[in-house]
Amino acid sequence: MEILNTIAEMRARVRAQMLAQTRAAIRATPTRAPAGLGLVPTMGALHAGHLSLVSAARNDCDLVAVSIFVNPTQFAPNEDFARYPRTFDADCALLEDAGVDLIFAPSVEEMYPRTTPDGPTGAGTSVLVEGVSDRLDGASRPGHFRGVTTVVSKLFNIVAPDRAYFGQKDAAQVAVLRQMVRDLNFDLELVVCPIVRDSDGLALSSRNQYLSAEQRSQALILRRALLRVESLVAAGESATATLLAEARAVLNQEPAIRLDYLAAVDPDTLLDVSTIHKTTLVAIAAYAGPTRLIDNILLGPR
Repeated sequence: MEILNTIAEMRARVRAQMLAQTRAAIRATPTRAPAGLGLVPTMGALHAGHLSLVSAARNDCDLVAVSIFVNPTQFAPNEDFARYPRTFDADCALLEDAGVDLIFAPSVEEMYPRTTPDGPTGAGTSVLVEGVSDRLDGASRPGHFRGVTTVVSKLFNIVAPDRAYFGQKDAAQVAVLRQMVRDLNFDLELVVCPIVRDSDGLALSSRNQYLSAEQRSQALILRRALLRVESLVAAGESATATLLAEARAVLNQEPAIRLDYLAAVDPDTLLDVSTIHKTTLVAIAAYAGPTRLIDNILLGPR
């Protein structure tokens, strides 16, 4: 496994590695097409959810790259950029054990050359997916998805993956990135992997480590609300107004949980839907103490 810190190094190493992998694959099985390069973008502080993405990439691809970059442009000034967990050495050990070939770990200055001591200036080029970026998390965190799409598009251009792997937990992000890939004609497949949960049902997140024991217990209400919706749909209920009212009733059982949003939407457009007649995303964002958590479930025919 190699750790690379500059764009030039990463590009050169990807080209060399892909050439070597292609030649090895052809020598081993002349009729087999090379499976290509898989990229798992992360901000580090890795957990089993990230490793499930790595595992999927490892199964699909000849070469696996993981980026570790805490992207300042997707954090608002009042958010947790400065204290976001950074566990680089432990992350590298996990990724080496998982069979990752390349780690791309650039500095902020490498990714954003217009950076000042106060952070990226905001000048220059950015990528914004109009419309869908303003929904769900985009409504709660103005500017967040502009930062996400800008940095992910940069990673796609630097690494040039054949497949890029993201988690279903970040469902709004997935919708935004799918639209970006379509609109900008990125020559890659965006692969979405299922949510990974802890044994108690809490969706894994790097921010879970912010939670006290009491807050973690309270946060389990998010999953219970989604399971209530799922059970009602299984029993034949399709009106989203009814489903969301039932979910709110469950959430109200934990008054310490502060709801940000609860919505039933089309998973591609993130627009509200009134009935579950096709695949529907039911998504929650809420605060346990000061920590913002998200969770979701897909319902209806896939």
